[in-house]
Amino acid sequence: MSTEHHTLFLTVAQALREAQVKGLERIDAQMLLLHTLGQPLNHRAWLLTHDTDPMTAESLAQFRGLYERRLAGEPTAYLTGVKEFWGLPLQIDARVLDPRADTETLVSWALETIAPIAQPRIVDLGTGSGAIALAIQSERPDATVLAIDASADALAVAQANAERLQLPVQFAQSHWLQNVVQGPFDLIVSNPPYIAAADPHLAALTHEPLSALASGADGLDDIRTIIDEARTQLKPAGWLLLEHGWDQSAAVQQLLNAAGFSDIQSKADLAGIARCTGGSMKP
Repeated sequence: MSTEHHTLFLTVAQALREAQVKGLERIDAQMLLLHTLGQPLNHRAWLLTHDTDPMTAESLAQFRGLYERRLAGEPTAYLTGVKEFWGLPLQIDARVLDPRADTETLVSWALETIAPIAQPRIVDLGTGSGAIALAIQSERPDATVLAIDASADALAVAQANAERLQLPVQFAQSHWLQNVVQGPFDLIVSNPPYIAAADPHLAALTHEPLSALASGADGLDDIRTIIDEARTQLKPAGWLLLEHGWDQSAAVQQLLNAAGFSDIQSKADLAGIARCTGGSMKP
């Protein structure tokens, strides 16, 4: 019997295996299959208890369409419309960057920094989906959290996430701190674009907004701007925390030092790579 005839009768387990044979990561295949079958994305055990269920022709066609798009480089979060970050289910689409788990390192450090401060004032620059701002607000209900983005499209995504999660983050459109009048802040946090414009890795990220990824010849243009603008927007002893590329910690430390920051340090992500660098304003 030909493959075409077989495909009409694939079970859940066989469909999952087919996607993996084609080259899809198991976790991606599971997420896309759960999405296709209308199940919550964190219910992977469901696939085991229903592994012999037959797939309908319609579901199988939908699943194949999704996994082919994933194999072509489209992020799983764009295909399912959902990404969990810091335990929060965020709605995600191509208007914003797909939040990475490594960015939770930045959230952890931010929460550590503001731990001793009552009712801290925080701004998240380049908020995208709102991931960082919403994560901080969820842990610190007493904080005033302002989320900034230059993109009206990104702000629409972030605001919808805040409303759905019922978190009182404030939003404003601005190119970094240019139009921000709500300061000074105890903490400025940002996961800005930091990839060099000529970096060959950008080719694999064509489905995500380029403005959220690339930043000049060395990838540090936006970080330079943020460091420069942050000096006048931080309270004495306030902190600036920045996410950056795997090989940029020394360069970012130098920029912070040149701008007069103190207590300059870097933090490693889950893989042990220096992923975030920050410093405080001298009181």
